[in-house]
Amino acid sequence: MGQLTKPQLLLAFDLALARVERLLANDMKTVKGVSARTQLEKLEKELKHERTLALQRETVDRVWLQRTVRWVVEWVPDKELALLAALGAIVRAAPADLP
Repeated sequence: MGQLTKPQLLLAFDLALARVERLLANDMKTVKGVSARTQLEKLEKELKHERTLALQRETVDRVWLQRTVRWVVEWVPDKELALLAALGAIVRAAPADLP
């Protein structure tokens, strides 16, 4: 994996965290119609943790990113695809050689 600049890392993770915070405040429901609070809180915790690690390493953990996107796809409703887009900002901030 190539290296990222700190501003790219900060922006990508901060966009995703801001989206999660908005969805928590709005009590987002899962695709099954139940509260997504548990999933969103877990995602928020993971994003904060991975943000710290990514800033230290100046790289993004590809395995974590793939696993997280797959997991979010399982429960996010179609009307909240902006959450996936926010995770996509992390992918786009990653180097071109990130598979």
